[in-house]
Amino acid sequence: MSLKSFSNTTVLFYPKGSPNLRLFALWYFTILMIVWNVLGHTVLGFEQSWLAPLVGVGTALCMQFFLEWVDARANQRELRFAGGAANVLNFLPAAIIPGFACAMLLYPNKRLWPIAFAVALSIGSKVLFRAPVAPGRTQHIFNPSNFGVAATLVLVPEVGFAPPYHFTENLVGLWDWVLPGVVLLTGVIIHSLFTGRMPLVLAWVLGFALQAQLRAFIYGVPPLVPLTPMTSAAFILFTLYMIPDPATTPLNPRRQALFGFSVAMVYGCIQVMHLVFGLFFALVTVCAIRGISLQAYFWWKARQLSPSMTAAAAVGR
Repeated sequence: MSLKSFSNTTVLFYPKGSPNLRLFALWYFTILMIVWNVLGHTVLGFEQSWLAPLVGVGTALCMQFFLEWVDARANQRELRFAGGAANVLNFLPAAIIPGFACAMLLYPNKRLWPIAFAVALSIGSKVLFRAPVAPGRTQHIFNPSNFGVAATLVLVPEVGFAPPYHFTENLVGLWDWVLPGVVLLTGVIIHSLFTGRMPLVLAWVLGFALQAQLRAFIYGVPPLVPLTPMTSAAFILFTLYMIPDPATTPLNPRRQALFGFSVAMVYGCIQVMHLVFGLFFALVTVCAIRGISLQAYFWWKARQLSPSMTAAAAVGR
């Protein structure tokens, strides 16, 4: 797919389509990623090198600015980051977030190129994989960070997922609960007041618990065992900062609930097949199905409108 609609990022992410709410949420996620990575490498116990987030963010910014320049040239329009310091600053969060996320979630040992590779895929996916959401408007269908991580885990088998324990490895006592609790509370607030994605989050959590109990019943394991992933900081991050991505999920609350529940059910199927990295692959799968469905729906609508438009043009003659 061409770069034509790369700059036509929908503003319908949040209630009433307020650009201020959109920017607030983007900057909130950006600040969270910065703080989380700084604390991770100094206090929490992140095991990647300090160069990992620097390479991740640097690659993301280069890709973001390059693709924007190419798209602006192709469509003969002004650059989105032109016109002042505010435009430059507000152009950065969409790159910074996946840059930090890929560096935080992947563990390539001493190598840095897999992180750059994952980040390049993340930013590039916003251009390559798009679907119509309204006449004349398209939307990228994959959460960039999730797509980059999932694709790298498949294409570069020697790269692994960062160990979940390292998010709170060096915390002891009450801090084991305080830090995840703060992340959980702030995430709930941001999705309740700014993104409108709480139906999706709740459906995902309930669906996860349901598939966990179904698997426990079928395979005769203690009911708490398949629920243990829900206690990790990694699960909280995925639940509040990856799966409810406003740019790649439905607006309608019922469709949000269906989306979140579907991710949980696909995750359950992946676990039954004994495949690893189920969270990432489940989200990629549901996003792909949604994208294909949107393409098919708008293609069908266009086919339905074509005969009536032809007839109207004939009458006009």
